[in-house]
Amino acid sequence: MAAALTPAAPLTAQAAPKRPARTSSLGEQRAARYLERVRHDPSLLLAFLQEMPKGGDLHNHLAGAIYAESYLRWASEAGLCVERSSFTLLQPPCDPSQGKPAAAASLASPDFYAQVIDAWSMRDWNAARESGHDHFFATFPKFQMISDARTGDMLAEVSAQAARDHLAYLELMFAPDQGAAIGLASHLDQEDAEFARSAERADFEAMRRKLLPGMSAVLQAGRRNLDEYEARMHRDLGCGSAQPDAGCRVTVRYLYQVLRGLTPAQVFAQILTGFEMATQDARVVGLNLVMPEDWYVPMRDFSLHMRMIDFLRRSYPRVHISLHAGELAPGMVPPAGLSFHIRESVEVGHAERIGHGVDVMQEHDPLGLMQEMAARHVAVEICLTSNDVILGIRGNQHPLPTYLRYRVPVALATDDAGVSRSDMTREYVRAAETYGFTYLELKRMARASLEHSFLPGESLWRDFASSRRVGACATAGADVGKPAAACASFLEANPRARLQWAEEAEFAHFEQRF
Repeated sequence: MAAALTPAAPLTAQAAPKRPARTSSLGEQRAARYLERVRHDPSLLLAFLQEMPKGGDLHNHLAGAIYAESYLRWASEAGLCVERSSFTLLQPPCDPSQGKPAAAASLASPDFYAQVIDAWSMRDWNAARESGHDHFFATFPKFQMISDARTGDMLAEVSAQAARDHLAYLELMFAPDQGAAIGLASHLDQEDAEFARSAERADFEAMRRKLLPGMSAVLQAGRRNLDEYEARMHRDLGCGSAQPDAGCRVTVRYLYQVLRGLTPAQVFAQILTGFEMATQDARVVGLNLVMPEDWYVPMRDFSLHMRMIDFLRRSYPRVHISLHAGELAPGMVPPAGLSFHIRESVEVGHAERIGHGVDVMQEHDPLGLMQEMAARHVAVEICLTSNDVILGIRGNQHPLPTYLRYRVPVALATDDAGVSRSDMTREYVRAAETYGFTYLELKRMARASLEHSFLPGESLWRDFASSRRVGACATAGADVGKPAAACASFLEANPRARLQWAEEAEFAHFEQRF
């Protein structure tokens, strides 16, 4: 555990930490004034935030990012069937008389079509009949048969949507090896499959030695799949053609996702694969653990998983880690289950970012924890729509303003925009309408998303809090799109700074319109 920190100040407006003062540009001031004028006009607020540059989306599950309409169209093209009782996709042959009509039949039946879309998303979800949490997580098995088969098309769709939202960067969670790591662990004998059931008996090094001989095939499968998926994405978007989709300009990287609800051996094998893949393929920039945090195995093995990550990170110290933690609400699990996940993710799991962090005020010493996160520059990926529909946490129940009060870096994110029926623009609209954030506060969150991305290289910012650029780029004029020679050399050597520089040029262009 971290050393004790100075007690946090009371949660009062007077006690809120003051941000360093900085001089705003004229364009920035005009954009800020315009936002205040349209704040209570939903249509104009939406138009303003639609066009505003938003940096990156750091918490985006690829399978959940796709709208149900696309999945249903692809399922129809593939000749798949839909089980009417559950709306789950099935392999042909289809037989309407047996309750297995063709997915394509929905395209000619408005009622059937609507029922499938509702079953595969949060659209028209009925809270009186089913909790948001249960309905949300039940959607994924229903369309999994087609989501597993159309990854390249999914990458194209999510990139195109990112461009529409004026995002420059995506970190997408999925497993390029398509379960090969899980299969690798599944071939071990029963004794090994139970190797880590007790944290005291865990022999991580022995398991690592047994898994490494088969790791080469897993990594090759992952690289081969990524090559295929990205080639399809580029074809779909027309990248390199005379009229490419704007999505071609979005930088896409991947977080290897670990299914944490499986056996300890399978989870360990996936975590090891994530570290290995992030080391050997520059497109994979880190790893994350997924599946509902409140389920039995993720709750039972949470501390064990953090110890696995802690052990493996010693061999892969440069691999980035973002962890789902605190995606819980009171009543979902016993009170003790709310009290340690975020802290263990930071202090044991080496998380550089926390996904959700909703239950932070239920943690032991929450204010001290947030001070520690601020001191370590651990960012929080805030998913407002997702937290509302899954956890029922919204408005003043959400800790977003408290994170900001304690200077924890915050980046807005979509989580599963397709299932939640949202997009990044609507996340910004929700933040502005609910919490009254100013333009400068929203801009700071957009900048933070790139500052805390896992892109390689140094940051553009010498001091992020005061928006002071590094020395090589400090003297740039108003035309930020044309760096001086020294700055150009710095940007060329640092992909993260290069993307940040481009984003500043987008901000300058956006703000000139006001």
